[in-house]
Amino acid sequence: MEKKSILVIEDDQEINLLLKSILEQENYQVTSAYSGSEGILRIENSDYNLILLDLMLPGMTGEELLEKIRANGNQTPVMVISAKQDIAEKVKVLRLGADDYITKPFNSEEVLGRVEVQLRHGASISPKGKKLIHWRDLQMDTEKREASLQGKTLSLTNAEFDILALFMRQPEHAFSKKEIYENIWDGPYYGDDNTVSVHVSNLRKKLGQINSDEYIKTVWGVGFIMV
Repeated sequence: MEKKSILVIEDDQEINLLLKSILEQENYQVTSAYSGSEGILRIENSDYNLILLDLMLPGMTGEELLEKIRANGNQTPVMVISAKQDIAEKVKVLRLGADDYITKPFNSEEVLGRVEVQLRHGASISPKGKKLIHWRDLQMDTEKREASLQGKTLSLTNAEFDILALFMRQPEHAFSKKEIYENIWDGPYYGDDNTVSVHVSNLRKKLGQINSDEYIKTVWGVGFIMV
């Protein structure tokens, strides 16, 4: 079986080597980069199954690098590992297109668990159920991982695509944040850390750029529903 390839972009040499060691023990193929510019060069020249990204990098910040990755249409899962613990910072990074956020100091087992979830998530080319889904003027091909609204292509992250697929398969069903999290990330939900809300907010914004009609409503005290 081909090894999963992971890029670690972290300027602290000790932390970079620690992450490399943790991941290689689980038989992942790991490449290290020590700055944002080096990270971009690695991404432009090779394909990775997952990117682990620090935010406080020399030259180009992690946020700027993340914006470049997503602006180029690259949907490789990105897991941020940062000492920044402010909720507003986490929300900002998730809105920029990060798939997960872990704060330093981190627990090795948690990192491995979340890496496994992201790799499984990124590999889920054909999610559960039928491949072609339609709801109102939304269309989705889950095999090709393509979605459109009124014939216009939606540029979605992995998480946004899978959340939209979940909603489109059961429109007019109110999903709790716990249901959404456990369906999309295949792991236990430990409480509201804004992850689900931010991804849904991003999804709404992208739909709203094409059509101002409301497609996803908030059900107060419950979660979200596609209407």
